[in-house]
Amino acid sequence: MADFPEPLHDSDLAVETAKPKLKRPPLYRVLLLNDDYTTMEFVIEVLTQIFNHSEEKATQIMLHVHQKGVGVCGIFTREIAETKVEQVAQYARSEKHPLQCTMEPDSE
Repeated sequence: MADFPEPLHDSDLAVETAKPKLKRPPLYRVLLLNDDYTTMEFVIEVLTQIFNHSEEKATQIMLHVHQKGVGVCGIFTREIAETKVEQVAQYARSEKHPLQCTMEPDSE
């Protein structure tokens, strides 16, 4: 004889649903590349308007890009990173600047 009584109906069964294992989406770095023609003021404008950085943080990033040749503007999911890269490209083109923006998988 079993320790537990048999269920009378199917609705008497207690079923525990498995919780799905959620994984964080991969992140991507959005990078600005230095060039000899885009003004520092325009780079700061891009960083404040598109990436929502403060004036102070935008200046720090701009100086890093100017000195090192490349700098991280932000880290985002793939779709948001792609959108930011496209926004920078369109804005730079409309203002006649050759500013380049790329993205790469975040290694951290």
